Amino acid sequence: MFRRRADREFHDAQLAGQAMLQMHANWPAPDLTAPAAEPAAPAHGGGIEEVPDFPPPDLRVPSRHEVEGLMMRWEQPLVVDGEVRECPQCGAYRDWIVFSMRDDTIWLRCRAGHNTAEPRLDPAWYNRNSGPVDHFHPTLDDGLRHLGH
Repeated sequence: MFRRRADREFHDAQLAGQAMLQMHANWPAPDLTAPAAEPAAPAHGGGIEEVPDFPPPDLRVPSRHEVEGLMMRWEQPLVVDGEVRECPQCGAYRDWIVFSMRDDTIWLRCRAGHNTAEPRLDPAWYNRNSGPVDHFHPTLDDGLRHLGH
């Protein structure tokens, strides 16, 4: 009983869809051979009006390839491949600065200022875990100061 009603509803929906397709098939095609209307000439004189750059140069940010690298703070312990990452020099295991460099390497800096490469991380990991870029700094020291190191 329910199967017949479902089959009938499905058949009615198919007929309605075919009618709609037939209706669209009977519409006239647009006239693509007619030339497009000529754009109106500017009122202030002949020639092409130059559009200023958008956004203005003072509002543009550098691209990723124009900066030496990106940095973010990582306050909790850093777990890589199931192991807590420690600084090889001082044994610190939290409060890192993570650098993603232009050459696609990841570097870690502990609170004591020791730098070490982390080959098990890549820029994709950095992009997944970092937020949007909120500041650009002219020097490394300015960036570290901004992040509290």
